[in-house]
Amino acid sequence: MKGWRLLLTRPAEESKAVADVLAEQGVFSSSLPLLEIEPLPVSEESRSIIYNLATYCAVIVVSKPAARLGLERVDEVWPQPPMQKWFTVGAATAQILDDYGLQVFFPEHGDDSEALLELAQLEQAISGYDPKVLIMRGEDGRELLAERLRERGATVDYLPLYRRNLPLYPASTLVHRVAAERLNGLVVSSGQGFEHLREMAGDAWPVLSQLPLFVPSPRVAELARAAGASTVVDCRGASASALLAALRETPAPASQA
Repeated sequence: MKGWRLLLTRPAEESKAVADVLAEQGVFSSSLPLLEIEPLPVSEESRSIIYNLATYCAVIVVSKPAARLGLERVDEVWPQPPMQKWFTVGAATAQILDDYGLQVFFPEHGDDSEALLELAQLEQAISGYDPKVLIMRGEDGRELLAERLRERGATVDYLPLYRRNLPLYPASTLVHRVAAERLNGLVVSSGQGFEHLREMAGDAWPVLSQLPLFVPSPRVAELARAAGASTVVDCRGASASALLAALRETPAPASQA
């Protein structure tokens, strides 16, 4: 595992947290954030959703930015939030909700939508009459989650809270970073993160696509393979622990070890 030299691409604060965990295990990483969080303006529709929060039997929060921004919206309206069940796909997001005093559940094994859908608490939450589920997220994402919930008879609404922009970098920044630091693996945390990686790579993508690429889910793995990535590793989650588990099972390229 120590033979890996990884490029981390998630937002700066989150990349630092992952880098610290990797460093403890002797894994070198370099951070080049390809996602920048921009909160969305509060629309009348989103304000109405928060006012009607009590009508949802379950609230699913898909990321740490969604948790922080969503709770800010809740604070503006609810002195005490309704007592429905809240769900996340990972422990870090769950901790933000738990610190706020909410009843929150997340899968202990697996860090993705598929694992969340297997939770007995989620199944119980949507087992009543005319169940409604709210998904707090960015501008897009987690369509599979909503699709599966609708198949089970739930009405699903989205509360978009932020957009993820590509920060401005000089041309060839990505290529130069990979070469200068002898990186032998790329890590993305979402489908949009992967699209930003391809955009940054530009004409160098055919070369960079030969590097092992660590992704958080089968959906992003499919996107990457369709774009020509030669070695795609599905970590089954975007957390540091999921990445570490994947690294343990994936030998580093011999030439870089």
